[in-house]
Amino acid sequence: GKFVESGGGLVQTGGSLQLSCVASGFEIGLYAIGWFRQAPGKEREGVSCVGSYSGGGSVYYADSVKGRFTILRDKNANTVYLQMKNLKPEDTGVYFCATDSSMGCNYYRKDEYWGQGTQVTVSS
Repeated sequence: GKFVESGGGLVQTGGSLQLSCVASGFEIGLYAIGWFRQAPGKEREGVSCVGSYSGGGSVYYADSVKGRFTILRDKNANTVYLQMKNLKPEDTGVYFCATDSSMGCNYYRKDEYWGQGTQVTVSS
């Protein structure tokens, strides 16, 4: 299985982007799916996750994005989205989606899949 991310780009401070994460080879509803980001010279950090259907689809947001980012899942499209608004320069980084067990969203299966990432750049 794998993910393919898209939707990154260059946006001004205060702008919006929607990232997409299409899964293939497995059903996303069985997993917690997380969005992570990594800025240059910094460690990768967890941004948001959505839990498996069996666990009620719990949602988590890092404090730095709470109120600005929304994670959504489309079961039919086997896709997870990250809607980002009111973007700030500190949101700049490569955004990855992955199956997750680190951010506290419940999961049924724990196999590890990652995408290749999509670049988000927020200019000041």
